[in-house]
Amino acid sequence: MQCNTETPAACGQQIMGWADQLAQFSEAPDMLTRTYLTSAHHGAAAQLAEWMCAAGMSVRRDMAGNVIGRYEGLTPDAPALLTGSHFDTVRNGGKYDGNLGILLPIACVQQWHEAGKRFPFAIEIIGFAEEEGVRFKATLLGSRAAAGTFDMAVLDNLDDDGHSMRDVMAASGFHAAGLGKAAYAPKAVLAFVEVHIEQGPVLLNQQLPLGVVTAISGASRFMVEIEGLAGHAGTVPMEMRRDAAMAAAEIGLYIEQRCHGTRGLVGTVGQFNVPNGAANVVPGKAIFSIDIRAEQDSVRQAAVADVLAEIEQIAKRRNVVVHSRKTHEASSVPCAPWLQQQLASAIETSGLTVKHLPSGAGHDAMAMAAITDVAMLFVRCGNGGISHHPDEIMTAADAALAAQAFSRFVENFKH
Repeated sequence: MQCNTETPAACGQQIMGWADQLAQFSEAPDMLTRTYLTSAHHGAAAQLAEWMCAAGMSVRRDMAGNVIGRYEGLTPDAPALLTGSHFDTVRNGGKYDGNLGILLPIACVQQWHEAGKRFPFAIEIIGFAEEEGVRFKATLLGSRAAAGTFDMAVLDNLDDDGHSMRDVMAASGFHAAGLGKAAYAPKAVLAFVEVHIEQGPVLLNQQLPLGVVTAISGASRFMVEIEGLAGHAGTVPMEMRRDAAMAAAEIGLYIEQRCHGTRGLVGTVGQFNVPNGAANVVPGKAIFSIDIRAEQDSVRQAAVADVLAEIEQIAKRRNVVVHSRKTHEASSVPCAPWLQQQLASAIETSGLTVKHLPSGAGHDAMAMAAITDVAMLFVRCGNGGISHHPDEIMTAADAALAAQAFSRFVENFKH
C-alpha cells in the first residue's frame, strides 16, 4: 500500500495498519504493554527499523536504544529537521500514543522516496526508546539522551525484579559510557516537530481533526501525608475530631475550586488513601497526591502557592499535622511561534480550520527543547479523548489529514 497525496485515504490506512502490527509487540497477550528494553520492546524496535529501511532511510540505534532513520538531503551531512516520538507504552496502553509520531513520518518519507524527492535538509525520524517511565521510574530517557541531558544517576534505578537500568542496558548491548555520543550537536539540528494524538477531548468536542500546540504545560506534583487522631466512630463528638481523611478531602475540594475557570490550569488529586481505614474508625492518617499543571509557569506557581497556603490553614483549623513532599517539578515548554505558524499554514492549505491549544501531557518535545526549537501537531482522539487506555482510538481519515499537513509542512519548511 502506497502513501501519496493522490490517495490520502490509503495513506491513513497504512499508518493505522502499521499501528496494529506494532501493537502485537507486547509483554502480555491480552493487552498492550511495552516497557524499556524488554523482548517486546526489542521486537518493536526491529520492526520500526525495517519499515524505515523500506522507506529509503539509513537506520542506526544509539546507546539509549533510540531507533533513528535518516533521509538524506540534497547534500551529504546537511543539517536535519528532526521528528519522532516514543515507542514504549504505559501498562495496558493504547496503540497510538507515541507510535503515531513515528509511523506517520515514515509513511511520508516513503512517499518522497518513491517520488525521488529530496530537500535542502535531511529528515531524521527518532523512535525514542523510552518516555513513559514505567519500568525504571524515570521518564524521557530516549529524548534526554538525544538532547544531551540524560541524568546518569537514574542508571542505578531498579525495575520490579531488582535489575538496574545500567545492567539491563548492558545486557542489551547499550553501554552507559556511550550515552554521551547519543546527543545531537545543536548546529546539526534545524528544529524538532512531534506529531501526537491529543490525549484529550478538545479537538473532538470542536469537531476538528488537527491542532497546533502552543506550549507543553509545566507541572508540580506533591505527595501529602496528614496525621490526625484515630478514634471510635460512635464516641468521638464531631467538634472534637481530628479527622485526617476529611482534612484531605477539604484540601482536594479547594484544589478543584482554585484551578477551575482559569484557562490552561488543571489540578488533580489522583491518589487518595486512608491506611488501615475501617468503617467504624475516625481516620487518623490520610495520604494523597497533588498534580497541578498550566501552560504558563506563573499561573501554575500562583496556584501552587495558594494551595500550600490553604493546606496550612486547613491543618491549623482541623488540628492535624501535614507533611508534604514535592515529587516532580517541570517548567512549561513553549512551542516556537515560527514553527507554529508553518504548521498552521500547512493545516490551512489542507482546507482545515486551525485550532491552537496547549498540551497538558508531557512529551519528548520537552526534552528536545534543550537543543532546538520545538513544535507539535495534535491529532484528534476518539472515545471522548481517552488515552493511556486500550480504548484509545483515532481514525484513518484523521491519520491521512495529519500526514497531508505534515507533508506540506516539510515540503514548505523554512528556517
